[in-house]
Amino acid sequence: MPGSVVGAGVRRLGEKLVSCRRLRTVRKVLGRIAIDTRPLKVPAFRRLWLSTVVTAVGSQLTAVAVPKQVFDLTGSSGWVGVSAGIALVPLLVFGLYGGAIADVVDRRKLLVVTNTGIAVTSVLLWLQAAFAVDSVWLIILLLCLQQVFFAANAPARSASVARLVPADQLPAASALSSTVMTFGGVFGPMLAGALMPLVGLSTLYLVDAVALTLTIWAVWRLPPLPPLDGTSRRAGLRDVVDGVRYLALQKILLASFLLDVIAMVFGMPRALFPEMAEHTFGDPPGGGLALGWLFAAIPLGAMLCGLVSGWTSRVHRHGVGVVLAVVAWGVAMIGFGLSHALWLAVLFLAVGGAADMISMVFRGSILQAAASDEMRGRMQGVFIVVVAGGPRLADLLHGTTGALVGPGLATALGGVLVVVATVLAVLAIPAIRHYRFQPLAAEPAS
Repeated sequence: MPGSVVGAGVRRLGEKLVSCRRLRTVRKVLGRIAIDTRPLKVPAFRRLWLSTVVTAVGSQLTAVAVPKQVFDLTGSSGWVGVSAGIALVPLLVFGLYGGAIADVVDRRKLLVVTNTGIAVTSVLLWLQAAFAVDSVWLIILLLCLQQVFFAANAPARSASVARLVPADQLPAASALSSTVMTFGGVFGPMLAGALMPLVGLSTLYLVDAVALTLTIWAVWRLPPLPPLDGTSRRAGLRDVVDGVRYLALQKILLASFLLDVIAMVFGMPRALFPEMAEHTFGDPPGGGLALGWLFAAIPLGAMLCGLVSGWTSRVHRHGVGVVLAVVAWGVAMIGFGLSHALWLAVLFLAVGGAADMISMVFRGSILQAAASDEMRGRMQGVFIVVVAGGPRLADLLHGTTGALVGPGLATALGGVLVVVATVLAVLAIPAIRHYRFQPLAAEPAS
């Protein structure tokens, strides 16, 4: 009897040891792949990051509402593309100038002013929809005005990150920032698809406006972020020209921007989502869940990828990572264009979103590390022009092409162009293949 008791005790002890080892192994694996949250320990970065959480969903409500309202008024995906193409002009102009402003003024103050402007334009969009003005040109005008403020806001927000976190945490900070935006990109469109039949399209604009007012208070509580030399001044044309010259000399930055332009311009079919939701996937004319799923699928894949992005902090071949991610994006868009079942279309879009997340993380860290602080705002301005302007050009290209050959074929052909153009770009600028992440010396956090 005593022997059996001792034997049972030994077996239980052995089982506990095995269980503990398995638990440690699981924790070790999760620690390697789970998103790296070290930057959130920095109070200033945490405040900046949290300021985007509330508005991430709200901004996506407007991103769904604008093309849907234009399509409802005109019945044409071509008009959706035209409206996006016109709104691209202020984004191009003020994106470059907004980046120059972010390099010569206190970035916190610039964030407060521009967030206020974006909130006001959202209120005006709500009023025109609530009172049924039914003017496509008024929607385009308000969208253009909103792009002016956005083009100055985004470079200041992104350029502030490297001032707030240690240099070795830049990839992690990039992943955190991208993940929270894709979180809004997932739930915003889904919420829009669910709310639109219940409360009407105008309410989507209103929710966005309310969320933006909360962001104003959050960025107001950031620490001052003046230029490192402590002197603020007015930005001029010379500052913009200096930024363009600097970019021309930085081949790795030039290549990263070019690859994103290729991915977005040829491979972003969102202008076709309203038509495909209704005509391919059976949504009712007033909008429905298929529209929400199409808009949400790409950010859903990106968000899920972001949650397991911890491994990106240990990768140093960021250039190769960007190339592979862009090719994967193009292949996913080919699959989406050929899909006739909603679940399969959503799956391909989600795969594309995961690839885009990897590209964003590596491109973001390349930009933060390769650009000095006095040029970082201007480089972020170019980055915003590419990131936001590329999809606008894609809306114009896909909207017009889809009207001619059909949305599915237009999307698939765009994916093919992404793959081919990426290969040509890598051959033309080989620096992207050889780049390894080497962060600049850490700058003092504010």
